[in-house]
Amino acid sequence: MQMTDIPFGVTGAATWRTCTFGTLRVRMVEYSPGYEADHWCEKGHILYVLAGELVTELADGRSFTLTPGTSYQVADHAEPHRSRTTTGARLFIVD
Repeated sequence: MQMTDIPFGVTGAATWRTCTFGTLRVRMVEYSPGYEADHWCEKGHILYVLAGELVTELADGRSFTLTPGTSYQVADHAEPHRSRTTTGARLFIVD
């Protein structure tokens, strides 16, 4: 077997607990240390950090570090974003 064009990657893990109410999704998300999103997200969210530290990067190059008690909100298709954490993070997300 020949394996080609597969970049090395270690991105951690994400665990979700989700409740859905019509089109609204409410989640408790736990990111393991070393988690790094593998895509740009264009979905809108209201995100609140419960524990740990989360770095969210926007496609325009801006970056924000969120700690417990901080939050962000973004509308659908407004600003592509992706997140990572070196320490792990627990989040409450509505989208």
